[in-house]
Amino acid sequence: MFDTLIHKLKNDTYITLETTPGHSATFTPTIDKIETLGLADLVDGFSTTDNPLAKLKYNALFAAKLLQDRFHKPVIATMSMRDRNKIALQSDLLGANEFDIRAILALTGDPATISDQPNTKGVFEADSSLLLDIIAALNSGMDYAAKPFSVAPKHIHPFAVVNSYAKNPKTLQKKMQKKIKHGAIGIITQPVYDIENAKQLLELLDNANKECCRENKNAELILGVFPITKLRTAQFLASHVPGINVPPCWIDKLREANKKGIQEEYKVGFELSKKLFEALKELHPKIHLMTANQFQIAKDILV
Repeated sequence: MFDTLIHKLKNDTYITLETTPGHSATFTPTIDKIETLGLADLVDGFSTTDNPLAKLKYNALFAAKLLQDRFHKPVIATMSMRDRNKIALQSDLLGANEFDIRAILALTGDPATISDQPNTKGVFEADSSLLLDIIAALNSGMDYAAKPFSVAPKHIHPFAVVNSYAKNPKTLQKKMQKKIKHGAIGIITQPVYDIENAKQLLELLDNANKECCRENKNAELILGVFPITKLRTAQFLASHVPGINVPPCWIDKLREANKKGIQEEYKVGFELSKKLFEALKELHPKIHLMTANQFQIAKDILV
């Protein structure tokens, strides 16, 4: 299962779909929606998020297990440095490993100060590079303290993230190089809304891989896609989310459509998003689709 995913990442077309567990004691209704829409047949795998924006949600590792059991497709489970120290990170990885949760997206995590849980404190022993190093240690058959395991874990496939935009592109290349050096095999970008932006990211990744070639390490770039169907979403991403660049022409077109009503706004936003998806797929067919669990939009984009 994972060998097929990694082969597609390196040699073929590749698409994964993000799922966000809810503020609930059950994840099954989300899986049922995916099954009803037949989305498992349209993607190579899934991902599960880990308490994004520091808001309490269902556990990403358990959600990944349920998805894999239902669809027999690999799931990339997100793990954040915000909520766990080295002991907890390794313990969770070991437990997940026996249940074949073996693709991990390493995140530093959103600040605990924005959590919906009172007086929450972040752990943040380090950034996501530490988690990548922990995975490398486990893949060598020992824990982070270099103590060999009585039974070694099955191989874990590490993924990382990077912003899709920066005023100084060299900062993105440095971040890519750091994640590659710490073992990431796939780097997922924040949502991309412009083909030229995507081309620049591919060039930066190529340069980063060249810098790391002496260490025999390289990674594949996975372009993030988040369809926009509302003006306020475009405005929020453009104004309040660092590392994402929404072109002014998108906002202008959505503003004009918004004046004509909700249906026109949705139609224009979807058409922009669908056209972008097709163009990105032609440029670099390695995509991570994010729809905030709006799975009908995901299906309409994919078919």
